[in-house]
Amino acid sequence: MLSEAGCLSVAAFDAVRARSQPVQLVIFDCDGVLIDSEPLTDRVVSAALAELGWRISPAECHGLFLGMSFYDMVPLIEARTGRPLPPVWVDKLVARLVAVLAAEVEMIDGAGDALAATAALGLPWRVASNSSPAEMAAKFGRVGLAGAVDGRLHSVVDLLPSGGRGKPAPDIFLAAAAAEGVPPDACIVVEDSVPGARAAKAAGMQCLGFSPSGDGAQLVAEGAAPFHAMRDLPALFRAAVKRMA
Repeated sequence: MLSEAGCLSVAAFDAVRARSQPVQLVIFDCDGVLIDSEPLTDRVVSAALAELGWRISPAECHGLFLGMSFYDMVPLIEARTGRPLPPVWVDKLVARLVAVLAAEVEMIDGAGDALAATAALGLPWRVASNSSPAEMAAKFGRVGLAGAVDGRLHSVVDLLPSGGRGKPAPDIFLAAAAAEGVPPDACIVVEDSVPGARAAKAAGMQCLGFSPSGDGAQLVAEGAAPFHAMRDLPALFRAAVKRMA
C-alpha cells in the first residue's frame, strides 16, 4: 500500500517499471536517507566554522555543503576564511560529530522498514556514503542497526588512499557494486542530495531521489526519479522486481 505521498511518486514508479535490466543491488545513501543526521551535522559544522571566524547558520551549512565530504569542503572553507586549515581539522571535526551522533541521532522515518522489505524481496543492499567509518559506526550503533549493516558499508575515506573521490564522483557507488559483483546498470541508488544523484548518474546507475518536501526538482535535474516518502520504497522495489519477472 502506498503512503499518502505515493501519488506524488509517480515518476519513480514509472522509472522502475521502465528498467531494461534486472535489479541486482540497492545502494542506499546514509545521511538523509537512512539516518537523520544532517541537522546534527549542520549544527556541528556551523559551530566549528564560527570558531574560524565564519559566522554561518546551520541552515546555511545545509544549503552549501549538503552531500559533500568534509575533505571536499576544505577548499571552500579555506577560500572563505582566507587561510589554510590545520592538517588535523577534519579529524577533529569528525571526532566532535561522532560524539554528537552517538548521543542524539535517530533513523529516518520508515527507513528500517525499507531495509527489511528490501531484504524480504531478496534484493542485496549496501550503504555508500561520504561519511567516515567512525561516523557511520556511531550512527548505525545509535539506532540499533550495527549488525544489519555489518559488511555492507562503503565510506569514501576507505577509497582516498587509492585516489578515490567522494560524491559527486561515482567512485563510492562503483566500489559498492564491485563488492557485490554486479554491473552498474543492475543497481538502484537511493539518494537525497544533488552530489549523490550526480554520482549515481556518473556511475551509470538508476537513482531514486528522496524528496520528503518539495517536488525534488534539483534531483530531477540530475537524472533522479523523485519519491516523497521512505515507506514507498518497498512498493517501488516490488514494482521493479515484478517488471523484470
